[in-house]
Amino acid sequence: MSQVLFERTMAFAGILQAIAQVQHLARHGDSDETALAASLNTIMVTDPDSVSEIYQDKQALNKGYQLIENQLGDGNSKDVETTRYLVGMLALERKLARSANGLGMLAERINQVHRQLHHFAITDEQIIASLASIYSDVISELGPKLQISGNPACLQQPQVQQKIRALLLSAMRSAVLWRQLGGKRRHLVFARKAIVDTAISSRKNN
Repeated sequence: MSQVLFERTMAFAGILQAIAQVQHLARHGDSDETALAASLNTIMVTDPDSVSEIYQDKQALNKGYQLIENQLGDGNSKDVETTRYLVGMLALERKLARSANGLGMLAERINQVHRQLHHFAITDEQIIASLASIYSDVISELGPKLQISGNPACLQQPQVQQKIRALLLSAMRSAVLWRQLGGKRRHLVFARKAIVDTAISSRKNN
């Protein structure tokens, strides 16, 4: 497989990994701390030497590779809600790419969180609240808000809302990277088999 396809598939797995956690939180109100940390850490790697440096927890990324197989493979395990979130996220990413003001504000706010990380872990409530507010202030303002479905009792909890927004920011980070690596929506149709094969191979090698 080509290095570009390998890296692009890694970024796409990062999007789906974050989306899956959003769905679980919205339905159940709890989260896997290891998976949460893996997704949130990707936001903080802003000047990597390689794509692998962004996705350091390879086991956590395996969930994303599995979801690529589910969503783009020939089986019957496609999830319509996952597709809806993915399409919405990619649409917001296009708006972000065209917003110099949005990109500048995003970089500035992430730098502020970097300073907080000297005092708090990535999954600390303070950090999650900061990341959630970045999503609300910068990304949500770009276009139609993503409508998250789930259990109303879970979705009404402020802590759940903040984790969901922080994870959506992580999905956006991977969507930006996917586009930077040449990813296009048409690839999800016309290069589907190559992406699935790369995901399967990557999962086996992790």
